[in-house]
Amino acid sequence: MWTHKAWQGRFLAHPLPSTERLRHYAGWCNAVEGNTTFYATPARETVASWAEQTDPDFRFVVKLPKLVTHERRLGDVDEPVRAFLDAMEPLGPRVEALWVQLPGSFAPADVPVLERFLRRLPASHRYAVEVRHPAFFDDPRSARLLEEALNSSSAEWVPFDTTAFFRSPPTSDAERDAWIKKPRVPLRSVALTDRPIVRYLGRDDTARTVEGWQHWVDVVSGWLREGRSPTVFVHTPDNADAPLLARRFHDEVRARVPALAPLPEPIPVEPLTLF
Repeated sequence: MWTHKAWQGRFLAHPLPSTERLRHYAGWCNAVEGNTTFYATPARETVASWAEQTDPDFRFVVKLPKLVTHERRLGDVDEPVRAFLDAMEPLGPRVEALWVQLPGSFAPADVPVLERFLRRLPASHRYAVEVRHPAFFDDPRSARLLEEALNSSSAEWVPFDTTAFFRSPPTSDAERDAWIKKPRVPLRSVALTDRPIVRYLGRDDTARTVEGWQHWVDVVSGWLREGRSPTVFVHTPDNADAPLLARRFHDEVRARVPALAPLPEPIPVEPLTLF
């Protein structure tokens, strides 16, 4: 995500070598979603370069490969999981959680498979699970079943909040594309662990995005006061202003919880001059 074209020359200096792009992104935000790992396990050397570009307290929420979650549906995956964990090892403490994003067809009847999968994973990592089947949100019994499975492995349930996005029809090409692709699930804002993770999708209109996240400002502020350490990712359909929006969200939460540490100072896009 730190190579997003719309950010180059605005939030990140351009051009930048690949070995510097994440370092510049980390000047804006202190966490990142590892989406590219869904498509293939990166080389260990590539992951080592990510570690070199970030401080030890930077947070990666790294998605397990689709081979594990979507193609094999958590079965017969010891070898690809082992390879993935080995590749992620250079990140060390930067791995906030390994993210198990499951397909919409993964239903309550499949929860025992998930429970067995989680129990086989090493306890040295935290795990976060994202589900999209409507029953987990509409049926209290199915929700309890999933929560029990997650609690047994101290895993978190990741909400992907698209409610603000789907309140009104799309008005841009990016919104129309997201309208087709993004899941429509009810709002969920319950934390199971002391490290909750939230994914929020707003609109390309900043005012509507900010209006839609007010619920999360309340929730995240409450979690911080309880001593939890949440990670929040702010998206819009085009993600053009995502780093700026993430900092604005952080500012709103910090206004409620002044003890929250400030975000880092961005690296200047243009070289500093004397005049």
